[in-house]
Amino acid sequence: MLNVGKIEEGFVLDHIKAGKSLSIYYHLGLDKLDCTVAIIKNARSNKLGKKDILKVECDIHMLDMDVLAVIDHNITVNVIKNGKIVDKKDLQLPKEIRDVYQCKNPRCITSIEQGLPHIFVLADEETETYRCKYCEEKAREQM
Repeated sequence: MLNVGKIEEGFVLDHIKAGKSLSIYYHLGLDKLDCTVAIIKNARSNKLGKKDILKVECDIHMLDMDVLAVIDHNITVNVIKNGKIVDKKDLQLPKEIRDVYQCKNPRCITSIEQGLPHIFVLADEETETYRCKYCEEKAREQM
């Protein structure tokens, strides 16, 4: 059995769909931070069968909850202080997201104007569908 030590201060992302941890690692910008990160892939899970886990030893405020919720709002976020879980955060789908998706419509203003933010609005919460704020193009899975 694999044993990964506990962290003193940071957060643990649990119940990540198997194989998604590296995508989350890059989308959260963890590759650019100077902090300790443990990625556990394909761990056994009673709930999911297999799951990934990310243990990150840095301030929870470095975590972009909106990006994480868009990737998978069922992920469990455990906040760790002094080696103990002090809080569990629930993820909610954000109503609007910036620069997570890029609009693929070649006629969209974001394709023409450089530097314009790619803003997507939650169009259907049930199907978790986001649409471009400017042209209403449906966001395509990029994560």
